Amino acid sequence: MPFDFSHAPDRSKTNSIKWTYYPPDVLPLWVADMDFPAPPAINEALARAVAHGVHGYEAPSKKLRETVATRMEKLYGWQVNPDWVVATPGIIAGFNAAAWAVCEPGQAILTQTPVYPPFLGVHKNVGLALQNAPLCEVTEAEHILRYEIDFDHFELMFNIEAATRMFLLCNPHNPTGRAFNREELLKMAEICLSNKTIIVSDEIHSELTLPPTQHIPIASLSPEIEAQTITLIAPSKTFNVPGLYASFAIIADPALRQKFRHAAERLCMHVASLGQVAAEAAFSGDCDAWLDELRLHLIGNRDFVVETVRQYLPRIRTTVPEATYLSWLDCRALHLEPNPYDFYLEKAKVALTNGLDFGEGGQGFVRLNFGCPRSTLQEALHRIASISRF
Repeated sequence: MPFDFSHAPDRSKTNSIKWTYYPPDVLPLWVADMDFPAPPAINEALARAVAHGVHGYEAPSKKLRETVATRMEKLYGWQVNPDWVVATPGIIAGFNAAAWAVCEPGQAILTQTPVYPPFLGVHKNVGLALQNAPLCEVTEAEHILRYEIDFDHFELMFNIEAATRMFLLCNPHNPTGRAFNREELLKMAEICLSNKTIIVSDEIHSELTLPPTQHIPIASLSPEIEAQTITLIAPSKTFNVPGLYASFAIIADPALRQKFRHAAERLCMHVASLGQVAAEAAFSGDCDAWLDELRLHLIGNRDFVVETVRQYLPRIRTTVPEATYLSWLDCRALHLEPNPYDFYLEKAKVALTNGLDFGEGGQGFVRLNFGCPRSTLQEALHRIASISRF
C-alpha cells in the first residue's frame, strides 16, 4: 500500500520539542526527529497494548531479543545470539553505560568530530579524557563536501594516549551522513584490536542507509572484532519513535556483557513497556514496506537539497548523505555573523542545528533535517536562499 510522506500532522499544539522550542513563525529543521507518523504496524501494536488497560512493570521478553537477532541476520547476515541483546532506554544511555563498564578514571575515549553532540560529554560523566581524530574534509565537486578518515591521525591518537580504552564510533555518521565502507571499518577495527580498545558503535541510523549504499555493522566483520565491540541500535530514528526510549546493546563477549549489565543497573536504566512494544513491531518486518517508501522520499529530499544548493546557494557546500535524513552545510564562505545558526534563525526564521555543537570542525556549519514533507523543505530552503549573501 502507498504511504503519504507529502503531509504531516500538526504538532504545534503538542509538547513536541521540535515544534514548540521556537516561536510559531520559525520552521524547525533542527532536532533529529521526522515529521511523519510512525508506521501503521507500530501504532496498531501500541493501540493494542493501551487497550489492555494494565501498564505494570515489564522486562524485555525473549521474543523481543529474538526479534532483534533475527533482524540483524536478515539485514546484514550477522548471526546474533539473542542472549547477546541487552535492552536500554536510548542510545545515549547505552554509550554512557558502556563507558562506565569498560573505562577507569584517567583513561580516555576516542571519537571523530564533527560528531553527534552527546558523544562529547561522555568523558565528563565518567571522569575520562577525550581524544579526537577529526574526519577530513574532501571537496568532491564544486558544491559537494565529503568526509573521510585520516588513518595516520587516528592511529597517532593511540600513541599519544596509551590509555585510550574506548573508541566511540558513529556509523552511519551524524552529522556528515557517511556510511563507512568495509575497508574503512576493518582498518579502524584492526587499530582498536591491536591496542585492546573496546569499540562502542552507535548504529542508530543503520536502517536509514540510503540505496545503493549498504550498512555494515562493524561487529559483523570478524569474531575477533565482534568480541571487542558493543553495538548500539534502536528503532527510534528509522521508525520515528524516539520519544518511546527503547534501544539495544548487542554484546557477544560474556564478560563484557556482564560489565555492561552491571553499569546499566548502577545507572538505574529501565526500558518502558510501550517502548518494547514499539521496538518489537518495528523489527518484526511488518514495517518494511513503509520503510522502503520512506527511503525513497528521503533520497528525493536529499537530492533536492543538493540541487537547491547548487542552483541558489553557490557559496555553500553540502554533503550528499549516504545515510540519515541530515544534511551538513558548510556556510563559511558567506561569513555570516555571529554564526550561520543565529543568522538563519533571526533573518530567515529557519531553525537548524548549530555546527558548533558538533565539536572541532563544526564552526561555520549548520545541520539541516530533511525528514519532512517536501513542501516544508522547499519553504525552508527558499527562506535561506532569499537572505543569503553571495
